[in-house]
Amino acid sequence: MKYIILLGDGMADEPMAELNNKTPMQHAQTPRMDGLARICEQGLADTVPAGYAPGSDVANLSVFGYDPTTCYTGRSPLEAASMGVELGAEDISFRLNLVHLQPQSGRIYMNDFSAGHISTPEAAEIIATLQAELGGSEFSFHAGVSYRHLLVWKGGKEKMTCTPPHDITNQSIDSYLPTGEGASELINLITSSQLLLKRHPINLAREKRGENPANSIWLWGQGRKPHMETMAARYGLRGAVISAVDLLKGIGVCAGLDIINVPGATGYIDTNYRGKAEAALEALKTRDFVYVHVEAPDEASHAGSLKNKLKAIEDFDNLVVGTVLDNIAALGPYRILVLPDHPTPVAKMTHTSDPVPYLLYDSAGAFLPACPADEYSEAAAGASGIRITPGCNLFARMVKGK
Repeated sequence: MKYIILLGDGMADEPMAELNNKTPMQHAQTPRMDGLARICEQGLADTVPAGYAPGSDVANLSVFGYDPTTCYTGRSPLEAASMGVELGAEDISFRLNLVHLQPQSGRIYMNDFSAGHISTPEAAEIIATLQAELGGSEFSFHAGVSYRHLLVWKGGKEKMTCTPPHDITNQSIDSYLPTGEGASELINLITSSQLLLKRHPINLAREKRGENPANSIWLWGQGRKPHMETMAARYGLRGAVISAVDLLKGIGVCAGLDIINVPGATGYIDTNYRGKAEAALEALKTRDFVYVHVEAPDEASHAGSLKNKLKAIEDFDNLVVGTVLDNIAALGPYRILVLPDHPTPVAKMTHTSDPVPYLLYDSAGAFLPACPADEYSEAAAGASGIRITPGCNLFARMVKGK
């Protein structure tokens, strides 16, 4: 049996007036997922446990079948695993975003949490400068991809409140700076970075081109090194992860899965959708399980772009789901799980904790529809009467059956 998860990050949403009170999933043209909805189980899954922030870290751990309440230590340590940054027992890892802050009326606003989706080579030069000027025996800066990077605080503090920058787009940062024990050290790093980056050559060049400069760092998602049982030990599965995002790769590393990098996979609207699907099919020839993650719908929602979200959902349906469905039967019996990790409503530009709709298909008909629907959507999933709580049980349902 082959198992594949196709995940459109943040794909679920809420009804929108401009879509005649439909959600983007309902409005988008998604014939492949709608076709699956007519012949397989559709339901809801609670991927975010009560009391946890609805981040992609917690939600994707649930989809992988791990209970966040027992293994989650923070987002950044998972990203550190992907980047090959080994954390010591006393080390605290932080996600470091390169952001663009905008002064207005005497206050500072989070204008762009991605600094205009700064390129990886540009970002690497900025991180190198931060390491040279602010790094040392206590703090170390590690370059990642685009705006996503890493800070390690040796012997640092972790019990503080830090806010994800994508949650405060177009809001004043005054009320969202780190608070709690150790917060003053982080705030000092943030303000010091602003002085360093104001006249940085990369930023001067970006401004000259009319692009947002990366004029500050933003620290969040902190935690210690996690300890997770491998997928082989849990289910006897050999598998792989395909994603452009360090967080997902890090979960894969901790789960003992192979990481497959696809050329042209960007984590954005221009990602190589078909290439990811083709790589997954190739990986399944020698593995039992593949997790395909597409970030584009989530990025579009965080930017408040309904147009891009609709396009991302349609491309996911056509180029990812469609490519897999057209070719996977040649590999033998299979099961497919299609879902988002969490909702990211375009109007809110951030995540919510609502349950997500899923499709679970078995080539031998093990998961027949309890309530046949003509579409794959939040409403249709809710009408099925099936709700998997906690959401981490959905993976075992896929592998072991009902």
